[in-house]
Amino acid sequence: MANIHPPKQQDMKYLHLLAQSFPNISEASMEIINLQAILHLPKGTEHFLADIHGEYEAFQHILKNASGNIQRKVNELFGNTMRESDMKELCTLIYYPDQKLELIKAAEPNIIDWYRITLHQLVSVCRLVASKYTHSKVRKSLPHDFSYIIQELLHERTDDANKADYVNVIIDTIISTGRADDFIVAISNVIQRLSIDQLHILGDIYDRGPGAHIIMDTLSSYHSWDIQWGNHDILWMGALAGNRACQCNVIRLSLRYANLATLEEGYGINLVPLATFAMETYGDDPCEEFVPKIASADSARIDQKTSRLAALMHKAITIIQFKEEATIIKRNPAWNMSDRLLFNKIDYQKGTILLDGKEYELKSNSFPTIDPRHPDRLTPEEKQLMDKLNHSFQVSEKLHKHIRMLLQHGCMYAIYNNNLLFHASIPLNADGTLKEVEIAPDMKCSGKELLYNIGMMIRTAFQTDSSA
Repeated sequence: MANIHPPKQQDMKYLHLLAQSFPNISEASMEIINLQAILHLPKGTEHFLADIHGEYEAFQHILKNASGNIQRKVNELFGNTMRESDMKELCTLIYYPDQKLELIKAAEPNIIDWYRITLHQLVSVCRLVASKYTHSKVRKSLPHDFSYIIQELLHERTDDANKADYVNVIIDTIISTGRADDFIVAISNVIQRLSIDQLHILGDIYDRGPGAHIIMDTLSSYHSWDIQWGNHDILWMGALAGNRACQCNVIRLSLRYANLATLEEGYGINLVPLATFAMETYGDDPCEEFVPKIASADSARIDQKTSRLAALMHKAITIIQFKEEATIIKRNPAWNMSDRLLFNKIDYQKGTILLDGKEYELKSNSFPTIDPRHPDRLTPEEKQLMDKLNHSFQVSEKLHKHIRMLLQHGCMYAIYNNNLLFHASIPLNADGTLKEVEIAPDMKCSGKELLYNIGMMIRTAFQTDSSA
């Protein structure tokens, strides 16, 4: 008889918690059997994305096609029985069922026959992508309206002579009752969902592109995802937390690429005070160095007047950002960042700047808001503008919701299936060893400890704010 040792005292609290979900031996043993079986299933598909930078159309397309995973499944099933063009058509239908259906119904002479063939094909694809998961997990991913029907079709096959008529009648009835379009949309969405088991975002949802808020809206209803915060994500977190240098930076980056949709349309950040201030202060300034970088595809939507206003606003917020950053740098001398106090290095009479002992001529020497005696001090107008911008960030309910999602779904790093996930880089010494970084007075750390402590410091900024 095996020796059974009593549980250790430190394990009792875990056993008490488990007892709440599994109150008797029967239920506990059934869960053990279930978990052991799941461990022997094939691993679900993990999907890795990084540096999305607000490009929501590309992001959504990648989710729909699972970076080619759906196409590979279709090729696996039909590579020897369908033409390549037909397989591409089927894939497009799975990615964009609503739009593709409209095109097909307008051109297909025998839509009933097309429905019958296509429904069987979609069920085969769905059966294949569902094969990695338990019946329970698949069932939970099914839409309510068609849950029972899809389950029946997934578990019965036409190559079983005893069930062929049963399956064919289900398909024919879907068509005859006028539900074929709805069913195609529903099962296509199930295929998309089951094609990606876990979505990993390795940082930088925000900045540059026009739709970071749309990406966050998509993630709000996505079945399973995590994020390792990137530097641009943290800038937006800092902006919501009230850091004015971060607020300036997210606005500056948006203006640099003439993409204000996330700020204005997504989060309701009122930029009218900035535009008014910029026109009044820099209206006679060419601001050539601050003309936004516009991709050729966007040139049609950005006219010369819009580009000109963006350049004025870009310069205005950049000057304020340097001032806000200087205040933080001076408040934290241990950071050793005094070399970033650039306004102190300018000779405003000569129009030059001294960097590393060498004098350079400035391309522009127009600084109407800078007092050479106190170059880092905000003017009353700049301070009033920042108060308005800060208020606009603070009252954005949608931004609060999205930053809360980032806090709930991620941190600086994660370990998933024995893979270390993080954004960009980890500080190293020249010899490749982990480099210690001072992140607080008398607090130096490196590697895992560094990422953990940075993550905790970021979370601390939101601990006193119940809305974030």
